[in-house]
Amino acid sequence: MKFIEQLIKSDKTPLHILLLSAVIGALAGLVGVLFQMGVAFVSSFRVSSIEGFFTEKWQIAIAIFFASAFLSMFAYYIVKRFSPESGGSGIPEIEGALEDLRPVRWWRVIPVKFFGGFGTLGSGMVLGREGPTVQLGANIAEMFSDLFRLKDKDNRHTLLASGAAAGLSAAFNAPLAGIIFVIEEMRAEFKYGLISFKSVVIGAVMATIVYRLINGSASLLNIGIFEAAPIASLWLFIILGFIIGIIGLLFNKSLLFLQDRFQAFYKGKTLRFVLTGGLIGGSCGLIALYLPNTVGEGFNVIHSWSHGTFTLKLLLILFILRFFTSIVSFSSGAPGGIFSPLLALGTLSGAFFGEYAADLFPNYGLEAGIFAIAGMGALFAATVRAPLTGAILVLELTDNFVLILPMLITCLGATIVAQLFGGHPLYTVLLEKTLLKAHKPLNNPLDDDKTTIPSKAPE
Repeated sequence: MKFIEQLIKSDKTPLHILLLSAVIGALAGLVGVLFQMGVAFVSSFRVSSIEGFFTEKWQIAIAIFFASAFLSMFAYYIVKRFSPESGGSGIPEIEGALEDLRPVRWWRVIPVKFFGGFGTLGSGMVLGREGPTVQLGANIAEMFSDLFRLKDKDNRHTLLASGAAAGLSAAFNAPLAGIIFVIEEMRAEFKYGLISFKSVVIGAVMATIVYRLINGSASLLNIGIFEAAPIASLWLFIILGFIIGIIGLLFNKSLLFLQDRFQAFYKGKTLRFVLTGGLIGGSCGLIALYLPNTVGEGFNVIHSWSHGTFTLKLLLILFILRFFTSIVSFSSGAPGGIFSPLLALGTLSGAFFGEYAADLFPNYGLEAGIFAIAGMGALFAATVRAPLTGAILVLELTDNFVLILPMLITCLGATIVAQLFGGHPLYTVLLEKTLLKAHKPLNNPLDDDKTTIPSKAPE
């Protein structure tokens, strides 16, 4: 007993932090699964209840529009009224919190982000669930820090990072991606150490265990298992990376430009914000009736592509339409993430390139699906500027670890091109905009590939 007591009190082995990381990870995993189930239920019920009540096509269309508009307006209203920091993905908020530049008000973020996500994602908007689950996981961590009255700032930050990793792991059933995301994407904010690293690993593992106990261990994207690409064909993935790097740069610039236009239109007025959300949500719900692959989270279009029914023309049309619907949905301030829409866009662009590459170089024996998977990770990498996270995330999602070499080449190429042409990491820019709005600018914003945030908030 004396040995155990000494072990618990040892500064080198703060077991209470590791135990809290396990509890936080498990709870974040449970909340992530419940969030996923809730979104699926709302989305399904929205359509089935209306189709069961109306028979005429035009009646169904009108009802779907207003039902979707109501759901999204509800989400926009509670964000504006109760928790503005719950708008968007929430990941920049956590990055800011790790440097004490943004508050973590878990008592209002958790309910608003959870139920607000039901409204926006359930209405059919082009958003992902990973942003909400990352923010929810980190806020759950902050809740435990308050409940246990942790005063040490480093311990609180460690738990925040652990909760964020758990949230991403629960969103995609991808523990490695959750761990690497915190280390790579939050590298300027995450205070790396033996204990903090262990806590992040524990949080991600516990969240994944809870996810798999409920949903099983199958990968989320069952799009087939591909053979390794021959060494002689790897130059094609360099070209693909360069192309997708340009796409990622255009995506970020378009999203940020449109976000500024939305903010200029809102002028801080709740009515304009809510009505805009209703129009976007209603339109996405209506579009889903006729062109379902152009809206929604993104996994739907990836699975549809894997069935082999898309022509080159359709791939291009879907890419253009989803590019537009993605930036409109996210830049409007809706509570929702951008990972899944990016994965869908990357799949479409990679598949388009792959179809041509397979025809032009039949001696390589390549399938277009290899390029689609590589493109999936590369667009994420170019946009967020986290190539290793993008590669590991997609390999875990598709269970195609044999493609690690072409994946890394494509992700790295896309990241380099985006940087060379003056692009900046999306979440860093969003955090900078948030801090400017709150009158707390970063030091030398966006000078480097990853902005260095000061250790303390300015007075």
